[in-house]
Amino acid sequence: MTEIAFGTDGWRAVIAEDFTFANVRCVTQAIAQHLREQGLQEKGVVIGYDTRFLAEKFAMVVAEVMAGNDIPVYLCKKYTPTPVVAHAVAKRGAGGAVMLTASHNPADYLGIKFIPAYAGPALPEDIKPIVSCMATIISTGAVNSSCLNKAEERGLLEIIEPMADYEEHVASIIDFAAISQANTHVVVDPMYGAGIGCMEELLTRRGCKVDVIHNWRDPLFGGAMPEPTSSHLKSLVSKVQETKAAVGIALDGDADRLGVVDPEGRYYSPNEVLTLFLDYLVYSRGWKGAVARTVATTHMLDRMAKHYGFTVVETPVGFKYIGQAMREQDAFLGGEESGGVSIRGHIPEKDGILAGLLFIEMLAVTGKTPKQLMAEISQRFGPLKSERIDLRTSEEAKEAIMERMNSWNPRTLTGSPVVSLSRVDGLKIMLENGNWCLVRPSGTEPVFRIYVEAASEKEKDAIAQEVKSILCSQEKEKVPCFV
Repeated sequence: MTEIAFGTDGWRAVIAEDFTFANVRCVTQAIAQHLREQGLQEKGVVIGYDTRFLAEKFAMVVAEVMAGNDIPVYLCKKYTPTPVVAHAVAKRGAGGAVMLTASHNPADYLGIKFIPAYAGPALPEDIKPIVSCMATIISTGAVNSSCLNKAEERGLLEIIEPMADYEEHVASIIDFAAISQANTHVVVDPMYGAGIGCMEELLTRRGCKVDVIHNWRDPLFGGAMPEPTSSHLKSLVSKVQETKAAVGIALDGDADRLGVVDPEGRYYSPNEVLTLFLDYLVYSRGWKGAVARTVATTHMLDRMAKHYGFTVVETPVGFKYIGQAMREQDAFLGGEESGGVSIRGHIPEKDGILAGLLFIEMLAVTGKTPKQLMAEISQRFGPLKSERIDLRTSEEAKEAIMERMNSWNPRTLTGSPVVSLSRVDGLKIMLENGNWCLVRPSGTEPVFRIYVEAASEKEKDAIAQEVKSILCSQEKEKVPCFV
């Protein structure tokens, strides 16, 4: 049995290779023990799953182990988005949730995401005790389990459909009246994932014209990855242009992230969506307070926050830290460059459905296109060009590059003075002219991610090239560098 490692958002592995029923039982037993140690077992646990192969069967195994530990189970009747499962935790006052999902990963992956009682991604202090007892559980096979029939007889199993509660909650946040009045034409692409039926039903019930693509369960996700990035949204672009819709919204595999395209086929990056949301929330609701972003997310938020007199909370990569900032520092907007968004009044969990609805509301209330809104922000706050570059290397070279990165203390970069260095999560270099870059190694692969943001494409490319060259400078004669 291989080692089970939790990453930034849970444990993910290849189905039948590492993601087996035996391993899932062991992980669930560890979570059950954690809930019992925290005195949360009587509050119960919500169990959800996405549209991946055997996901519902794995969810039943999780339910059996929870029931075997005398923990009440709220098992979702069908595949359910992660944010809907998280909201069910808050609604029911549950001790937490177990979500069977691999989010945007390839079709042969599945995973377990533990959502604690605060209804957001688990912080390291909530994962550490789970991981610490897992080795013993794996080696001894000490797993308690109860068949679901017996669990139901004992009152430990309830089949739930949490979407209605989620819709009622979202209706208190989103201005559906404005959306209905504008009758915005939308194309929705749930990418064969757990978000099937969610956005289109919310919108059509309010009189919107909605076209939908990829809205049936396909565990192979049409042969692609359920990731709402520009390279995976060609079908959405075509449908938006064909139907002359105002906007296209895509959701990833478990519907906690979104992608956006406009009538011209332009893709809006998560960084751009966040800047649009910040401006809109101030304009439409007069919200004030802190804005939370990860270390890798656009500093356009900083420019705007400074203008409005807000503070910016910079966190390590991972929405769990954004959620923490929203819970503890009252951030009214939290987001990350990979597509996670949440807002004040919502759960501290990224939510592609809510974000998509907010985007549609923004278009309805302002009466403007995404292109017009972006142009206004650029005119007021200046241009910024962002890019993430993934560079693959070898395991041998990764260690050498890590050493180089850890000892690198540049005073200038592309001729501009360095004003600050941060090693909170990787190496982040801030330049005097406002440009910056971040280098982060992957925790699971021989990959480095370079995030760059600058006032122009030329400056951005120059920074990326110089960083890559410096990190490789001592390795060219020894081992292969980036490939």
